[in-house]
Amino acid sequence: MTVEDPAGPGVEPASRSRGRLRSLAVDTTPLRVSPEFRRLWLAQGVSFLGTQLTAVAVGIQVYDLTGSSAAVGLVGLAALVPLVGLGLVGGALADSVERRRLALCTSGGLAVLSLALVAQAALDLRSVLLLYGIVALQSALFAVDSPVRSTFPPRLLPVELLPAANALSWSATGLAATLGPLLAGLLVAGPGYTAAYAVDVATFVAPLYSLLRLRRMPPQRTEGTGRASVREGLRLLRSRQVLLSTFVADLLAMVFGMPRAVFPELADGTLGGGATTVGLLNAALAVGTLLAALLSGPTGRVRRQGLGVLLAVGAWGAAIVVLGLAPVLWLALLALAVAGAADTVSAVWRQSVLQAATPDEYRGRLGGVFIVVVAGGPRLGDVRVGGAAALLGPGAAVVGGGLLIMGGAALLAALVPRLVRYDARDPQA
Repeated sequence: MTVEDPAGPGVEPASRSRGRLRSLAVDTTPLRVSPEFRRLWLAQGVSFLGTQLTAVAVGIQVYDLTGSSAAVGLVGLAALVPLVGLGLVGGALADSVERRRLALCTSGGLAVLSLALVAQAALDLRSVLLLYGIVALQSALFAVDSPVRSTFPPRLLPVELLPAANALSWSATGLAATLGPLLAGLLVAGPGYTAAYAVDVATFVAPLYSLLRLRRMPPQRTEGTGRASVREGLRLLRSRQVLLSTFVADLLAMVFGMPRAVFPELADGTLGGGATTVGLLNAALAVGTLLAALLSGPTGRVRRQGLGVLLAVGAWGAAIVVLGLAPVLWLALLALAVAGAADTVSAVWRQSVLQAATPDEYRGRLGGVFIVVVAGGPRLGDVRVGGAAALLGPGAAVVGGGLLIMGGAALLAALVPRLVRYDARDPQA
């Protein structure tokens, strides 16, 4: 990777040090130049706080009801099926209808489903199948909501600010993902599941407000949302070798490396601590995300973004191996923080490649593919690690996945040299 030195020759040592520190900090220019992006960014952080809180609370509730990591892993499967089924259609829909109105509809539907989680907890229904059903419906709406939201930044900001905008987005989600699991652990261990899910409902005020203040986002195409439209997007993706390879790299990392489904079992066994430890483990991933995003200044100056993605995926795999071998909580938390940082760096560059190299009329459809990969991969990972843990134990399931990731990243580099050579100054994917 090549990064330009932000400090020139002849700069005094103290000034040079301050300049280097400033150059490490996340670039906030997108927040200053676009009030609409600023509102969406703040709303994203608030909304993701509730999303993470609920994801952790659902996992703990399923484990409480079943005592099984495999059952927790099936939460991922319940989310995966509608996500894969509707993600591509949702992306095509985002390319064909007024995008702001579509996002308002999906956000409102997600708020109603969060109310359903409050109701099932308050009534003490104790139904794992009901929880799976609500998660599946949430995933179906998310499969439409996320692609349409991914089309907003390229409309609101110039292309050179997209890496900074993506890093800012990850800083907001990183902070939310740090606080959400911690809050989930405290609420579940204290007032209970009803209170945890009620907080999620309250967080929907922010995204709905930001969308109401957003300009209209009419589509640049009106050909429809059927299978032909989806196939058109997939044909474009197949012709863009670098783009396709970034998706493969993320799938590799998430399917074989996402360890969340075994957190309750680790907290119940090797690491101890119950629900509080589950919250800490989830938060550790997010701490790494937050730190990497806050120190993301250099990411906008890296030109060899494809090579960076591969190195970051390899670092994620190595950290996951350490997690699987960790005998104590502090080492597990450190490994997860490193993994979260590596995943964030990879995600910033992957999304920047996607936004820079994709024509606007295709952004919804390829955003749909992106969300199937980014959100579906971890859910496949939940299923994989939950099933492997039932057969081999949680430690072996995690370590084996990390080793496969490192080997897969090296193989991808050998098979797709264009990804290694990709240069952000000439985004030909």
